[in-house]
Amino acid sequence: MSEVEQVPATEAAAAILDALNATDSNGTEALNATAKFVATPEGTALAYGSLVFMALLPIFFGALRSVSCSKSKELGENDYDSGFRNAADMPETITSRDAARFPIIASCTLFGLYLFFKVFSQEYINLLLSVYFFVLGVLALSHTMSPLMSRIFPASFPNKQYQLLFTQGSGEAKEEIVNYEFDTKNLVCLLISSVVGVWYLLKKHWIANNLFGLAFALNGVELLHLNNVSTGCILLGGLFVYDVFWVFGTNVMVTVAKSFEAPIKLVFPQDLLEKGLEASNFAMLGLGDIVIPGIFIALLLRFDVSLNKNSKTYFYSSFLAYIFGLGLTIFVMHTFKHAQPALLYLVPACVGFPVIVALFKGELTEMFSYESSEEVFPGSPRLTFFPTVSGSPASLASSMDAISMVTGSSPHRRRLQPTSM
Repeated sequence: MSEVEQVPATEAAAAILDALNATDSNGTEALNATAKFVATPEGTALAYGSLVFMALLPIFFGALRSVSCSKSKELGENDYDSGFRNAADMPETITSRDAARFPIIASCTLFGLYLFFKVFSQEYINLLLSVYFFVLGVLALSHTMSPLMSRIFPASFPNKQYQLLFTQGSGEAKEEIVNYEFDTKNLVCLLISSVVGVWYLLKKHWIANNLFGLAFALNGVELLHLNNVSTGCILLGGLFVYDVFWVFGTNVMVTVAKSFEAPIKLVFPQDLLEKGLEASNFAMLGLGDIVIPGIFIALLLRFDVSLNKNSKTYFYSSFLAYIFGLGLTIFVMHTFKHAQPALLYLVPACVGFPVIVALFKGELTEMFSYESSEEVFPGSPRLTFFPTVSGSPASLASSMDAISMVTGSSPHRRRLQPTSM
């Protein structure tokens, strides 16, 4: 999916969220073969250390949130459950069929973008993409901020409730197209997110880019659920091949990555110590290298919870494996002076470590027979600073229609039962 790399500002390019643009479902590709800027050892260490730290945040917190929202499709009575009043906040399940299609659809998306940049003006394409991701970023960041904002505002804060409802048809054929419940706090989140969005739209500042990127990644890990470990292996294995082929086999990735501008990667300047916030030489990591392993790690956390052993062995082993794989990617990149497809190292680590642990504990059969979609977690661990997504205006999974390939249908549409008068 994407690689970890270092690029000058003039060529800073986004990796394509092929699947986080397709689920976004797969991830992004960022590739720049030549980096003229020579960073200091301190600047390099700070940049890549920060990238690793930022990558871990959405995986850790998103995994905890995925446990909490798993199978919470029926409304609860407390605030925690009320976060799922909107179809937008419902988790989407990735099946083995979806996983098998991901690399194909991601490849078509990537090659399609390559042709677009060859035929049409790069300036106009990126203008459209900027507006598109401005909307998505505002919605995703607002969704992420909503639970925190609910804790910050005092109980005396006048919090009015609103509902936005669009339907189609009438009688028994009546269907919901959009049904959002939100409140005043959500509107405040939307306002703050819009300020960040305008900042990104006008300045393309790296901090605004990272705020949107972290929001996208956290939403993706939280709301995109693998149904079992076998599906996860199919998805990661397919994207492993996809990543290696498009990075080493063709120049398509290079062309698109140099042309594509969107907040679908995390960046950190290597010259921050010299230039401060105006630094312009970035190291970057595509969101696909966060979300794809992240949803597999989240699945293993749900498996841990289902065992009822008060242990998170598989979660922590896969989490440590991710750190190891990402660190190895950075090491190899600097050793060979060539951008690397991060999934080349992340997939074997994130799959191999938990499988070895399961073999050692004699739980391999149990691991592969586990079905996430059948589990209910009454005692799900709650996240202190992200206790609910109550009434959020939207979420990443619902905002991106491109992600609909995950389920093949929109989660927004559901048939309404006529009410008797």
